[in-house]
Amino acid sequence: MTVNDVVSILDAEIITAGDLNAEVKTACGSDMMSDVLAFVKDQSVLLTGLNNPQAVRTAEMMDMRCVVFVRGKQPAPDVVALARQKDITILKTQHRMFTACGLLYTNGLSGGCKS
Repeated sequence: MTVNDVVSILDAEIITAGDLNAEVKTACGSDMMSDVLAFVKDQSVLLTGLNNPQAVRTAEMMDMRCVVFVRGKQPAPDVVALARQKDITILKTQHRMFTACGLLYTNGLSGGCKS
């Protein structure tokens, strides 16, 4: 699956566009960045409602291609600026986290937790 596929599946708005053709293999839904750091594999999509720079910094540390803000949350200007600087795609979807994760899962994206 590519980031473009994620955009389509979640009917998401592109806030910042990194590599929209980048392949993503896993997804993780969490508002706790410590859990993301502890359990997520590389090449993941992060789905979160946490609207602060830590979401982008965590994505960068974990080599994530894309951060999706759920529940229609509009990322703050400092979050958008950081994502542009780090070349990370930022998306916004109206779906709740549970629904967004379910949509990605049913379309073939697996969970991003280490075994």
